[in-house]
Amino acid sequence: MNVILPLETSLDRMLADVAVAARAPLARRDRAVAEALAPHMTDPRLLSGRDCPCNPDRYVRHLLHADPAGEYAVVALVWRPGQMSPVHAHRTWCALGVHQGVLSEHYYRPGAPPVPDSVHLRRAGDVSHGPADPDLIHRLANCSAEVAVSIHVYGVPFEDFGDRVNLILG
Repeated sequence: MNVILPLETSLDRMLADVAVAARAPLARRDRAVAEALAPHMTDPRLLSGRDCPCNPDRYVRHLLHADPAGEYAVVALVWRPGQMSPVHAHRTWCALGVHQGVLSEHYYRPGAPPVPDSVHLRRAGDVSHGPADPDLIHRLANCSAEVAVSIHVYGVPFEDFGDRVNLILG
């Protein structure tokens, strides 16, 4: 009897690379995961077959993978033009890659309120990362005229995203 196995998808390959990188020592895990994301970000088939609709009111997270051990989760964020995250730091390590479009990553110096410091354009294929650090403050925004999609990996289970990912500062 011949068994036909499903073909490995682009998303499967990315998730396998992320799984290996997520076992890196904690001090460099965010960088390792960002490096694992990078070669997959410009693959036009990455999200083939996945329904990742946008929302007219806010960016939306779509779960792509939850680590069975609860060590991390991978999500696709869909950003309509003008949508942005709040100004925040992270309670956990994180890594992201831009799959489609352009996002602006705005950095802030700590303060009450945080003080804008610099901005970096993140185009399709670009990655960024950071450790859990209350002084590493940023905001992501889609300042373009087209929908953007980014892939994010956070070092907590998906069901804990509400409490354990963002430290909202502004």
